[in-house]
Amino acid sequence: MPTNTKNKFFREAEDYFFITLGLLLYTIGWTCFLLPYEIVTGGVTGISAIIFYATNGNGHGIPINYTYFIINFILLVLALKILGWKFLMKTIYAIFALSLMLGVAQEVMTNKDGTMIKLLGDENFMSLIIGCCLTGTSLAIVFLHNGSTGGTDIVAAIVNKYRNMSLGTVLIFVDLVIIGSSFPMFIFARDYTITDALYKIVFGLCTLVVENFMLDYVMNSRRESVQFFIFSKKYQEIANAIGTQMNHGVTILDGHGWYTGQDMKVLCILARKRESVSIFRLIKTIDPNAFVSQSSVIGVYGEGFDEMKVKIKKNNNENSIRNQ
Repeated sequence: MPTNTKNKFFREAEDYFFITLGLLLYTIGWTCFLLPYEIVTGGVTGISAIIFYATNGNGHGIPINYTYFIINFILLVLALKILGWKFLMKTIYAIFALSLMLGVAQEVMTNKDGTMIKLLGDENFMSLIIGCCLTGTSLAIVFLHNGSTGGTDIVAAIVNKYRNMSLGTVLIFVDLVIIGSSFPMFIFARDYTITDALYKIVFGLCTLVVENFMLDYVMNSRRESVQFFIFSKKYQEIANAIGTQMNHGVTILDGHGWYTGQDMKVLCILARKRESVSIFRLIKTIDPNAFVSQSSVIGVYGEGFDEMKVKIKKNNNENSIRNQ
């Protein structure tokens, strides 16, 4: 097997492994900590939960995995022309896998009388925090490995493809509509008082904040970039080591010392924050006395980093062509 094909295979296998891990975390967070307490969340799982709560008056509500699968199937058909097959294949896998996991987990967490097991007793808010931390982290894991859990994630992925908006921001707007729609259900279908229904809505808004905060936090921590300025007499050796051992680009700048009056070379490197330890290790191995400056940058766009997701106005293109 050629090296490129082998590497591609292992990258794909790694993606599917982490997507499965993320789906497992999502299943645990949702069915163990959110569903038993009738906590409304956004997304297709939130819609599925609302239908389950509304039909569960006799202890035999419509299982969330059925509703989840049907809604996602419709969304996949609509998204077929917009998203690539690579993304969709992983999304289809995630939908089938999560539907199966949710079905099994809901059955395990349900008592014989149709009620659900509450692991934390009456600690509703603590259950909300734990559940949303798990679901938010799991969504980030899935997105970071080119996957999706389907539903409103598909909508968020489409917007993120063309606009430089965080996934959490997109999901907030969609989830607000879903959570707000649960109010009539709690009033009429569940025979709650207005105070009880408002209590559920406030809890739903809390899930929105916590889950999307965790989503953005995990994703941004993985994407966070740093900038290095390295001052060393052994700049060539350091540049060669970083370029060959880490397969990383290095820019050599001309510098002039004010105090010494001597010319010198300065290495400029843009890297992911997770690569910092490896870069420091290489520098210290070659020149322990090197002077290094590290700083965080707001964003890095281009080859090897994030894509510039902005649209160019047609008028600007036409004017530039005419000027040429």
